[in-house]
Amino acid sequence: EKLIINGVTDILNKLPKLPRAVEVFSSCIHDFIGCDMEFVFGKLRREFPNVDFTDCYMTPILRKTKFTPDAKMRQQLYSLLKPVPLEEKMVNVVGNLEPFYEKCEILSMLEQGGWQLRDINYCGDYDEYQKMAASSVNIVTQSGTLSAGEALEQRLKQKLLYLPVSYRYEEIDGELKLAAETMGLPLPDLQELKDRTDQALAHAAEVLAGMPVAIDFNATTRPLGLARLLISHGIRVITVYADSFGKEEEPDFYWLKEHAPELKISATVHGKMVVLPRNEAEQYGGRLLAIGQKAAYFTGTRHFLNMLENSGLHGYEGIIRLARWMEEEAVREQDVPSIIQVKGWGCCG
Repeated sequence: EKLIINGVTDILNKLPKLPRAVEVFSSCIHDFIGCDMEFVFGKLRREFPNVDFTDCYMTPILRKTKFTPDAKMRQQLYSLLKPVPLEEKMVNVVGNLEPFYEKCEILSMLEQGGWQLRDINYCGDYDEYQKMAASSVNIVTQSGTLSAGEALEQRLKQKLLYLPVSYRYEEIDGELKLAAETMGLPLPDLQELKDRTDQALAHAAEVLAGMPVAIDFNATTRPLGLARLLISHGIRVITVYADSFGKEEEPDFYWLKEHAPELKISATVHGKMVVLPRNEAEQYGGRLLAIGQKAAYFTGTRHFLNMLENSGLHGYEGIIRLARWMEEEAVREQDVPSIIQVKGWGCCG
């Protein structure tokens, strides 16, 4: 406890200006040794009353549990929002790494309905972040962020609207109808959107012309759903790199089992993945399209769609953008190692 308190205090005292907020990450080691984090944060808050502290966690031993470290971290990202009166027609997007793709139908629906959107990706400073506390509705688009939405609903009384990224048309229809009913939004022409989506996927299949595709779970929260969508539209998916699948993908799993029994599923954490050759693309003359960084790494391809956790794509317009993106990367080669070695902002190794 003293080590953490003294370390954080030393860092803050050496800064030219105190930050408005600080996230302190503890790890599984602190749990093992019985570190009293409540005492730690109580002491820090008394020492720095003008700084908002929150506890985050780096606990890899929980990575396969229902409440993963990533889910906990995303919950804590919004734990510093302070209760204020809620404003009508103000909505947050909670937990996305990137803002919605600008043409997503949910954005046009919100705009036409007179709603103002707030997203941590748009926040330029801490005051803008705090304004998110006034929104009356929170939109969550992935199961890993549900805990954040549920915590905000309980603590700030903001309504949770779960609209997960999906590649099944009937599910997308249901989500758009739910958003329209819940928030009083105009509903777009769903059949027109479906027709345009089918056309975009058909054109992508024509451009790829049998080019094999590999997908990984870092690219999308629904890798099996994406594989099913592409295969059902004539695009050749050969491998899905994933360590586990959520309950929401169960229908896709059984569909693929019946309609694409040759599809390979590779667990990225399996010990053999360290020694297996990463040259699958050579079997196809280098013409293999990877969707996601892990898929690019394991296949050794130079055709690479650098998509991370859906990359803001949602609904029919998201699928249309993805189809066009696939076409672009199918004909473009990239220096993949120089891209995927970057671990974070300003860090590489």
